[in-house]
Amino acid sequence: MKIAIIGATGFGGAELIRLLHGHSKVEAIDVFTSSEVGEQYSNKYPSMIQIYDQPLLEINYSKLAQYDVIFASTPAGVTSTLFEPLMNKDVVLIDLSGDFRLKNLEDYENWYGKKSAKQQYVDKAVYGLTEWAKENVKGSTFISNPGCYPTAALLSTIPLYKEDLVIPGTCIIDAKSGVTGSGNSLVKSSHFCEANENISIYKMNKHQHIPEIEQGLKMFAGTEDTITFSTHLVPMMRGILSTTYINVKEGTTEDMIQRAFEEAYKDAPFVRLIEEAGMFGTNRVRGTNYCDIHWDLDERTNRLTVVAAIDNLVKGAAGQAIQNMNVLFGYDEMDGLDQIPLYM
Repeated sequence: MKIAIIGATGFGGAELIRLLHGHSKVEAIDVFTSSEVGEQYSNKYPSMIQIYDQPLLEINYSKLAQYDVIFASTPAGVTSTLFEPLMNKDVVLIDLSGDFRLKNLEDYENWYGKKSAKQQYVDKAVYGLTEWAKENVKGSTFISNPGCYPTAALLSTIPLYKEDLVIPGTCIIDAKSGVTGSGNSLVKSSHFCEANENISIYKMNKHQHIPEIEQGLKMFAGTEDTITFSTHLVPMMRGILSTTYINVKEGTTEDMIQRAFEEAYKDAPFVRLIEEAGMFGTNRVRGTNYCDIHWDLDERTNRLTVVAAIDNLVKGAAGQAIQNMNVLFGYDEMDGLDQIPLYM
């Protein structure tokens, strides 16, 4: 396969190259840019020297149409117009931005503060939360990759909603992310003096992933619910820890919760249900496409706590995009993604 990546100078793009480099079906990877044409990729990421010394290419639609898959790892508001000339070409498009995730265009413009993509293209995009969207992903030509926070939040809550175990209106999600979640642009929040030895909350009740999580619950569990969702920046490079507090219905037992998760993910190679957590954290999944889930029911309050850990750059971005590509083409789901976590 020939792969093109647009926006490969960001962290998500770098992870795409790292993972695709080990994919058995990938023959060539080319990177395209609108601003740094001719620059050697290994100059941007010195770790790639003698591994990926390719120049950044100018965006050319006639050339792009010759690839098998095009990944776009661009900021929100870019892919909505960038992909338009490619929509009717014989090429698979996988977008890692948020431009095609929200099916309601008004929601996109309200929460992102940007002009939305055209409705016809948003309707065409398959929302690729792989474990729950496999049948839609298979044979598709256009995939909208989920956001990092929604991936962790939805994987750890959909089974509960689907089995009608929870009380609507009680879902509170407290999520924490490493600084790579804000991209590699120079912003004050990711400066060393701001991020080091500091935990900060941001976008209180205004995060653009709120409607995406609510949409995902409706899409995959058939439940309409409103959530409270808080995000925090923590002083580490990568990883997301998502903790959900939710009240369960009278009569809900630990066995019912366990069965809900086991049934949902019995055929999901990248979801690991951790029964004995001990110390549960992001270093269990760092550098991999795994999502680890642990839960505990407090019978005193009838409140369930569910914790999910992912690598925001892999399962929350590049890894899930490649997982979707594998499912789409009928490849081994783990091809290019079979890494052992970088525990240290």
